[in-house]
Amino acid sequence: MDLNALTDFHLIAASGGFGAASRASGRSKATLSRRLADLEETLGVRLIERGNRRLEITEAGKLLLARTAGAMREISEAVVMTQEGATRPRGCLRIAAPLLFSQVALGQLTARFRTRYPDVRIESVAEDRLSNLVEEHFDVAIRINPPPDSALVGRCFARDKLMLVAAPGFEMPLSDGGRPLPVAAVVMPTHREGEIWSLDNGRRCLVPQPVAQFSSLLAVRDAVTAGAGAAMLPQSIVSNLLEKGALMTTITLECAKNDGKRPERQLCARFNASLLFWESVLKPVSASGSPVSS
Repeated sequence: MDLNALTDFHLIAASGGFGAASRASGRSKATLSRRLADLEETLGVRLIERGNRRLEITEAGKLLLARTAGAMREISEAVVMTQEGATRPRGCLRIAAPLLFSQVALGQLTARFRTRYPDVRIESVAEDRLSNLVEEHFDVAIRINPPPDSALVGRCFARDKLMLVAAPGFEMPLSDGGRPLPVAAVVMPTHREGEIWSLDNGRRCLVPQPVAQFSSLLAVRDAVTAGAGAAMLPQSIVSNLLEKGALMTTITLECAKNDGKRPERQLCARFNASLLFWESVLKPVSASGSPVSS
C-alpha cells in the first residue's frame, strides 16, 4: 500500500473534498484524485463516492479511516520526532568504555552530561577490549591510544602519560648502553612475549618479565605499590602515590600522538553532543601524553 496515497485519502476525507485538500496540501486536485484512484485499485474497493456537489465516504472508506487513523497519527509524530532528533540530542547513547575510565570518571561525567542533555539516556558497558561498534550497537567507544581505523571517526578529548613506576625499595635495572635488561614486571593481558620497554629515546631498554598479570590497571598499581615489580602505568592513577612517596619513577614514556579522525559526515545529535561534552570537560585538565579518544 502506498503510504502517500493513504495520507492523501485521510486529507481528502478530513477536508471534505479535493479542492480543500488541494489548498491545504499544495498538491493539485489531479494528483490527489490519481492517488485516491490508485489506492482504491490496490484495495479493490470504492472508498469515496464522487458526486456533483460533495464526496460521500463509503462504508469501506469509513472502516479504513477508523482503523488507520491511529497509525497515521503515530507516523506523523515519529517523523516530527525524527526531524527534531537530528538537531536536538535525544534517545539512548550506548557507550563502550575501558574499565578504569568507567570506574574513576564515567559515573560523574554521565551525571553532568544528563544535566546538560536531559533527553538522552546513557547505557554504558565497561570492558577492556576493542568492541565492535556496529555489531554490538554502540554509538560511542572511548579508547586509550587507539590504532587508526578508517571505518571510524573520533576526536582526542584527553591526554595522559605512561610512567615506569615501582615501589621505593624495588631495585630497578640501570643501563645506559641500550642493551635490554630484564625486570620483574606486573602486566596487563595485552602484554606480549618479547615486548620491550624503550626509554630515553632508546638509550635504556627493559624487557618485562611478568611475575603477575591483572586485567585491572588499579590491581596492577596496587601490586606494584606493594613491591611485586615494575609497571608502565598512566600518570593519572599514580600521581598521588608518587607525591606521597609510595611509588617512585625513573622515566615518563611519551606515546605517539593520534588525535583521531574528525567526522566528515552528518552524525546524530546525541553523538555530536557527546563529543563536544567530553572535549569541554576533560581537555582543560588533561596533560600532554597518551590520547584518549571517543
